[in-house]
Amino acid sequence: MHIGRIQLHPTNPDIAWVAAQGSVWGPGGERGLFKTSDGGRTWMQVLKTDENTGATDVVIDWNDPNVLYAATYQRRRSAYGFDGGGPGSALWKSIDGGDTWNTVSGNGLPEGEYGRIGIAVYRKNPRIVVVSIEQGARYNASTAYIQRKAGVYRSEDAGATWTFMSDWNPRPMYASQPIIDPNDDKRMYMLNAYSFSDDGGKTFTAPRTTTHGDDRFVWVNPKDSRHVIKLDDGGIGISYDRGVTFLFVSSLPLSQWYRVALDNAVPFNVYGGLQDNGCWMGPSASWNTNGILNEHWSRLCGGDGFFVVPNPKNPRTVYSASQFLGLQKNDTKTWQVQDLRPGDSTGRIGGRRNWETWGKPGATQVLGNAMHPANWDAPIVLSPHDTNTLYVGMQHLFTSRDGGRTWKSLGDMTTGVDRSTLPLMGRTPSEATLSLDDGVPYFPGVTALAESPLVRGVLYSGTDDGRFRVSRNGGLSWTDAQATFPGLPKDSWFAGVEASRHAAGTVYVVADNHRSNDMRNYVYKSTDFGATWARIEGDLPPNRVARTLREDPRNPSLLYLATEFGVFYSPNGGANWLSLRANMPLMPFNDMAIHPRDNALVLASHARGVWVLDQLNALQELTPAVASSASHLFTVQPAYQIRTTNLRPHTGDMIFRGENPANGALIDYWLRDEGASVSLTVLDVTGRLVQALTPSKRRGVNRVVWNLREADLPVRSGGGEDDDEGPRATTPGPLVMPGTYTVRMVHEGRTTNRTVVVKEDPRVTVTAAERAAWTAFHRDVAKMVTRFAEIATRVRGLTATDAATRDAKRQAQELSSRLSTLYSAVGRWTGAPTADQRSQLRYYTRMVGELERVGR
Repeated sequence: MHIGRIQLHPTNPDIAWVAAQGSVWGPGGERGLFKTSDGGRTWMQVLKTDENTGATDVVIDWNDPNVLYAATYQRRRSAYGFDGGGPGSALWKSIDGGDTWNTVSGNGLPEGEYGRIGIAVYRKNPRIVVVSIEQGARYNASTAYIQRKAGVYRSEDAGATWTFMSDWNPRPMYASQPIIDPNDDKRMYMLNAYSFSDDGGKTFTAPRTTTHGDDRFVWVNPKDSRHVIKLDDGGIGISYDRGVTFLFVSSLPLSQWYRVALDNAVPFNVYGGLQDNGCWMGPSASWNTNGILNEHWSRLCGGDGFFVVPNPKNPRTVYSASQFLGLQKNDTKTWQVQDLRPGDSTGRIGGRRNWETWGKPGATQVLGNAMHPANWDAPIVLSPHDTNTLYVGMQHLFTSRDGGRTWKSLGDMTTGVDRSTLPLMGRTPSEATLSLDDGVPYFPGVTALAESPLVRGVLYSGTDDGRFRVSRNGGLSWTDAQATFPGLPKDSWFAGVEASRHAAGTVYVVADNHRSNDMRNYVYKSTDFGATWARIEGDLPPNRVARTLREDPRNPSLLYLATEFGVFYSPNGGANWLSLRANMPLMPFNDMAIHPRDNALVLASHARGVWVLDQLNALQELTPAVASSASHLFTVQPAYQIRTTNLRPHTGDMIFRGENPANGALIDYWLRDEGASVSLTVLDVTGRLVQALTPSKRRGVNRVVWNLREADLPVRSGGGEDDDEGPRATTPGPLVMPGTYTVRMVHEGRTTNRTVVVKEDPRVTVTAAERAAWTAFHRDVAKMVTRFAEIATRVRGLTATDAATRDAKRQAQELSSRLSTLYSAVGRWTGAPTADQRSQLRYYTRMVGELERVGR
């Protein structure tokens, strides 16, 4: 169910109305206007029209809450198009609190079918009502009508009569909504394109703002009309000058990712495309204490971002694409961009539809051709065998052997269906169809594409109109395979294909049919290059809507599945599935990638941005034998000794801080039973105890982070700058020398060892001798801090009040401070200590000896 609007009663918080648009993908279901009188515990449907029509707006008379206006909206979306209107779209009025309704028509309102309707009522004088009504002809498939009709209408007698004000109604199906300033009925705002009028809707100004477009709603403060809040596809803007300039709220933890990819930098970068917010690249870790900030990210493309593919052999080269395969090559050093989109050797029209040729087979027009059709989310594949070879899926599959400079068509991968013949809501499209195909200007096209990483030239292609093809010779010839998927409806949308890294003939496919109002799970596996297929949904919960499947690079039985309702994993090749939610909210995921070096799973959510699960070792190694054992210590990834710092202090709370990965080695272990005795220690190559860790005794997989240091010092630390670690009772010990260490787990008397490789921060370039000398000196300081901590506690506890004792206490306090300062200063610079630091340690050592004798 899509919710169009919520209207609260002005004085009774238990009463509310909800305009429910219903499913956009099919008929029926919960749609219409609903009312609650008990704070949402129960609901009653108070306005219903037909199975194709829901309610999209509801507004109340602020002086008389028995008077309400509502808008119903008939529309249907599918894989191949959109129909945004019909006889169900209408304006309604109730004078009894929503119990009964009558349509509002005529008397100045336009005749004919409507599309979307938006409503606004003036707070100070609710007899003033403004509506925006969608009508037009020859919609260009994504933004506007060639022929505008209807628009903004105003009533000053509570809807009895209406005056046409203007035809201003930009992209009405998207977010058509008038808002009247609660203090000035002549001032009104309009969406989807943010604009305002000061003459009641006769003329509009669309100001140039620094915020995003595709505006969704505007709120005007009833007590101060200068205070305006604008909601759009880029976030929230706050204005204090009546919507001319805006403060941008950059702290929202929200972003809708379509695709994600990774490179081999240290730390690795994350690439991907976002809903109406372009293509981006940014680090998986910032090595700053204030986290991964927005400023750490760089934009690669505009529009709606989708596939972004870095060249693994040349980090300067990245291929990125906006909607409908707006393909380009990015140079991440100079930030130059080269357009690479194939299929348009003679150029194309600026619009997305030419009504002189569309729906007219064989019709042509000089300089009238549209771009070569491509899906909204058209795929890009960089060959795993040759980084100069590209494959891109449009209606045709194109390949390039020279990084996109020249292209060759491998043929039409689709069924070639003419979507102008395909009906929606029982009728075929025409020039009069409202918002025809908005958001779907091109169909059919390739939506899933892969090349085998094991066998060059083995290609798999799936489309949005139900065709799946296999080539084993680089696209010279193809075999159709769509009929071999058991239980898969005809014309299904192939959402993803994953060619195995472990077996040449193994390939996985997921189909996403929600656009056909089919939410069932379709997950498949083939072991014979796509000749035959088996369903592997297993016990996956029903109606998850599968989007992407990934095979684990280390364990071929371990699969990951991104769905509309979370991420799942299967430890046994799809026979069983388990939720991988952990600390994440329930949300849709479109894509995921696994970093082969760092062994991290990176998830692209269509709600809360990118999430990373570091170190997959436990999932990869959790076999049935391990699960049945009392305990198990998993292997450990190599860990870097990263020196973090705060480069952006005192920035306030209006910025987003992405979470850095844990700074240390991740120790994962399994406990079959709750509360058993368990210990974890770290030893060096000589068997010396480096640090004793504090393990959890919870049943299941547990994780402890070793900070790659010696044991903590028994003195307080922290509480410095705002993004630094807060106050703590102890101080982290010195960093250990890079090398190999042993992690030892003792569980109920049984000992298990694993090794972990500790690596130096890649930015630190001192020699091994310098590193060893620095480590030894830092350890000497740490030993003196630890030794004096007990002495200082004893001296401060002396009860004598003579001058000598008071001065000894002062000295103990001061020496504690100086030792901590020296320890901290040495730790901030990897290299030979200064002469003064060596002198200080000698002096402090002598003072420790003197104070140790006090009170003896």
